[in-house]
Amino acid sequence: MEADCVDSSLDLNHLTEAEQSSILQVLQRDLELRLRDEGRVRDLEQTETDPKRLHFLSGSWFSLERSKRHHNQCSAFELVHSTIRRRKTKSREVPLNTLFNGEEGETSTNRASPEAMERLREENTCGSCVLLLQISGSMMSMFSSGDFGVVEVRGRIQYSLVYDTQKEELQVIVYRCEDIASARKNLSDPYVKTYLLPDKSNQSKKKTSVRKKTLNPVYDQTLRYKIRTTELRSRTLNLSVWHAQPLGRNIFLGEVEVSLGLWDWNRTQPLWQDLQPRIYMSPDSISSRGNMMLSIKFIPDGFEGGGLPLTGELHIWLREAQSLLSNKGGAIDSFVRSYILPDASQQSGQKTRVMKRSFSPTYNHTMVYDGLHTSDLKEACAELTVWQRDGLKTHVLGGVRLSCGTGQSYGEAVSWMDSTAEEVAVWTSMIDNPNHWIDTTLPIRTNLTNRSK
Repeated sequence: MEADCVDSSLDLNHLTEAEQSSILQVLQRDLELRLRDEGRVRDLEQTETDPKRLHFLSGSWFSLERSKRHHNQCSAFELVHSTIRRRKTKSREVPLNTLFNGEEGETSTNRASPEAMERLREENTCGSCVLLLQISGSMMSMFSSGDFGVVEVRGRIQYSLVYDTQKEELQVIVYRCEDIASARKNLSDPYVKTYLLPDKSNQSKKKTSVRKKTLNPVYDQTLRYKIRTTELRSRTLNLSVWHAQPLGRNIFLGEVEVSLGLWDWNRTQPLWQDLQPRIYMSPDSISSRGNMMLSIKFIPDGFEGGGLPLTGELHIWLREAQSLLSNKGGAIDSFVRSYILPDASQQSGQKTRVMKRSFSPTYNHTMVYDGLHTSDLKEACAELTVWQRDGLKTHVLGGVRLSCGTGQSYGEAVSWMDSTAEEVAVWTSMIDNPNHWIDTTLPIRTNLTNRSK
């Protein structure tokens, strides 16, 4: 029947992730009902001796009549089922049951029984429970899904990196792995997957082919990324090795990460590197969401001659951000907002334009604040926060605070005077060097102390 449905396969790319998850839940429930009914029929076959009564009680009459009326049509279940099977090579590596049950180990009434799942694996008669729906345009979580800790990581990987400046192309050449962990029966079916972090979307994912039943796979494959030189230095290459399981969750076998800003591009020989285990980290535990490149300058009143400027001016030149990291892992729409505290009024707030779909946006925006005196600088704080725009919503990713970091402002204790040593050094250097730009790159930290509005 599935072969008849292939030409009528559905395009599910327009559906949201929630809608596609609902479809999968319906298919899961349909599978459970089918398995229960098959068990009921088997019991009837053992107890009912009257063929006519068995034909009626088992529902065979209904299947026969339906086949007569709709012999050229496939059911809605089989149409969706064939669609999922046809697109399974583009699927996320998330098992279907986790879409219904949340974290692994959690129980749910929607989960198929172990006996049903085992029977499904053996007979492979219905793929709706284990075949995966393509989630078009969805983002992977900050850290890839997979079974971590199932096997003990060991072995190493050999690779090399080449950047073609004419094509603006990064070439990741994966040669081989050696002595990797065995996932089953002392063997694995390994493949290598790469990302250009912080992008963990499907657009960033590249994979080698799978090598069957080996602990020493040879690939000799080149994975290619189109990326500009200026963007390349802010990225980290992640290479991970996985055991492929057609009817379940792929198993993590180890990984390595390469900071491309520190890579020696004159290296010509392939590099061997030991595979490392992955430690799961909550998105809330990330201390930095990237880096902010800026220059800051203070011009005292009358410094330029002729009584100009009339009051002191603080100039903040926001140049760019690097390696912005969101919870979803994809390129983001971002902007920077600034305040000179303790003035958190609307008049004090300034912001850059929104830079769309970029991990390393160039803002090239200068904020100017006047009405300041040199004595004010020891009591003030320049707060710069990076925001992500997601549709009509915005939320802060992190920021920097430039101040003397004393914890006090004009004799009162304040929570926002919490600058780090690096931020304090930039602010004091600006005070000590009036009318000179102080250039710096600072981490966009996530631990800014909340301030009262």
